[in-house]
Amino acid sequence: MLNFTKWALAHFFLEQAKMLNKRADKLELLRIAEAVALEKSIDKELIINSMETGIARAAKSKFGQDNEIKVSINRDNGDIEIFRKLIITENPENSNTEIKLEEAIKLDESNKEKSIGDEVLQPLPTFDFGRIAAQIAKQVINSNVREAERDKQYNDYIDKKDTILSGIVKRLEFGNVIVDLGRTEAIIQKNELIPREIIKAGDRIKAYCFDVRREQRGQQIFLSRAHPKFMEKLFIQEVPEIYDGLIEIKSSSRDPGSRAKICVKAVEASLDPVGACVGMRGSRVQAVVNELQGEKIDIVNWSEDPAILVSNSLSPADVLRVNVDSERKKLDVILTEENLSKAIGRRGQNVRLATKLLNYEINIMTDKEDSERRQLEFKEKTENFVKNLELDETLGQLLVAEGFSTIDDIKDSSVENLLKIEGIEEDTAKALIERAKEFHEKDQEDISKRIKELGLDESLINLKGLTPGMLVTLGEQKILKLEDFADLASDELTGGYDVIKGSKIKIEGYLEDFALSKDEADSLIMSARSIVYKD
Repeated sequence: MLNFTKWALAHFFLEQAKMLNKRADKLELLRIAEAVALEKSIDKELIINSMETGIARAAKSKFGQDNEIKVSINRDNGDIEIFRKLIITENPENSNTEIKLEEAIKLDESNKEKSIGDEVLQPLPTFDFGRIAAQIAKQVINSNVREAERDKQYNDYIDKKDTILSGIVKRLEFGNVIVDLGRTEAIIQKNELIPREIIKAGDRIKAYCFDVRREQRGQQIFLSRAHPKFMEKLFIQEVPEIYDGLIEIKSSSRDPGSRAKICVKAVEASLDPVGACVGMRGSRVQAVVNELQGEKIDIVNWSEDPAILVSNSLSPADVLRVNVDSERKKLDVILTEENLSKAIGRRGQNVRLATKLLNYEINIMTDKEDSERRQLEFKEKTENFVKNLELDETLGQLLVAEGFSTIDDIKDSSVENLLKIEGIEEDTAKALIERAKEFHEKDQEDISKRIKELGLDESLINLKGLTPGMLVTLGEQKILKLEDFADLASDELTGGYDVIKGSKIKIEGYLEDFALSKDEADSLIMSARSIVYKD
């Protein structure tokens, strides 16, 4: 069988179009249609339908664009019939599209069964294709075959999404890598490559298929060597226990080409998940490291306890203790001064990968910093109670020591709960709750007045989830409109830490004092954006 290029059928059609009425050429055209269908793995019927559409388009240039043309190619002998579609009407106004019933019967006796509104076919003579008509037919065939190829490619590879594919590097285009997968091509975009990796045309390469899309132009299959899932799939290939489901991969994070972390859990307690992934003398993990161009991989043992898990994730640093805030998904990790740089890692790499692995915000601090922070918080809470509830310092300290952080905590408490605190009598408990309620009412009035003074837009005031206190804080930061709020990032609201030149820097958040979690901040910002950009 001949080996046809992508354009073979169309070029043959262009050359032979003037002689399509010859039987030998018509049979040859059918043979080529069959050959192209086999080579491209697409339906022969689609090829012939494309030819019919192409001839019909060309026929319009011969008989007039107002005509509705239908072409029929006999699948056995290649005979071509050309018809004009006409609608039966009582008073035809356009002879190119309408016909009387009497005239339709003259065309074909079988039209006697037709009635007003039915469609009839008027045979048209075969004709010699001119250059322009043949070119039109060629374009239609090319377009249809190309579209069929893309549909076939999409259907073949949509099920291969989320798997590793292997192919030959065909060429490099503007930093992107085009990979020949056999019957089709895929692309590894520049940002999905491992940094500093040297790839040449002709290399065999593996990559993770993270997306298969229907695209009009360009590649449809998108591969990645930088995706965390690529590392996970490599471990599945190298570690039989993972493939068999005896060990689960819980999460992973990567700094491609430099360092990665993967968290594993044994389904059966008797298995050592870390040891299984490392393999005899490190053979299993080394195979993955080699494929990832020497990327250092930390294998972390999973735990349901976030404190234990973060300790495992920050290895080789030794953690003293961890304060867990599950509601806000925050972890305060306390360690010695000697272990601080180990936990943070070069340019913050270690803690950054651990943060992605756990999906928790991780604050690294020394024991001294934690002690100072606790003392400062204790002092601030005590001063708040002393100043606003007119208490003596001893009672204020007692309330903070018993877990009361805000005046609202006291307002919402009960006399019975306060009586459980040693040294507080019933009269004192009642007075505390009463003063807390009075302060709350006055505070709300002051906040409402302040919001008006700051000139916040109603659209921002009405955003669900923002408390009056938050609105005042935003207003004082000149965030007065919903559009201003929508342009913020969650870190600007919640605050956090950044590592600059190896040093940990505290970043203050606008709403940090309101104990807003990152998820809550994201939700507020997305709500604002959905309103602002709804059009």
